[in-house]
Amino acid sequence: MRERARGVPVAPEKKSRDRELAHNRRAAYDYSIEERLEAGVALMGTEIKSLRAGHVNLRDGFVRIEDGQAWLRGVHISPWTHTGHDNHEPLRSRKLLLHKNEIAFLERGVAAKGYTVVPLRIYTKNGRAKIELGLARGKRRYEKRQVIKEREATREMDAAVRRRVPRA
Repeated sequence: MRERARGVPVAPEKKSRDRELAHNRRAAYDYSIEERLEAGVALMGTEIKSLRAGHVNLRDGFVRIEDGQAWLRGVHISPWTHTGHDNHEPLRSRKLLLHKNEIAFLERGVAAKGYTVVPLRIYTKNGRAKIELGLARGKRRYEKRQVIKEREATREMDAAVRRRVPRA
């Protein structure tokens, strides 16, 4: 154990167990994210092991609200390879752990035309799996082209600034 200047012991630093497991980069391209929300996910033991190993795909995921409960659909979590017969279904629906008012908020948002709820990223927080949801509006093709054009213009400006030679 380390000590401070006056002989007072300092507790050892804990390693952070918080880390991002998967990120849905496609969602930012296909949707404009209006609101973000954190939710817990009800998982089986083999699913959390696969998640921690990074065997998850969020690209086709979406959230459905049925009977006052939110369900995560279309997210592929690969089966855990080091198990016997008791493995999980890769594309099964998973219950999202949200408060009633958060579910109502999402339900009102989805009721508006053109809005959907998409998973943005999965991460661990204090050892628990969490998912960041986004209430999103689908982008049109011309909006996507505009984003690409702005990104390229910014890249060209940055390159020009780097090439510029300062005067002596």
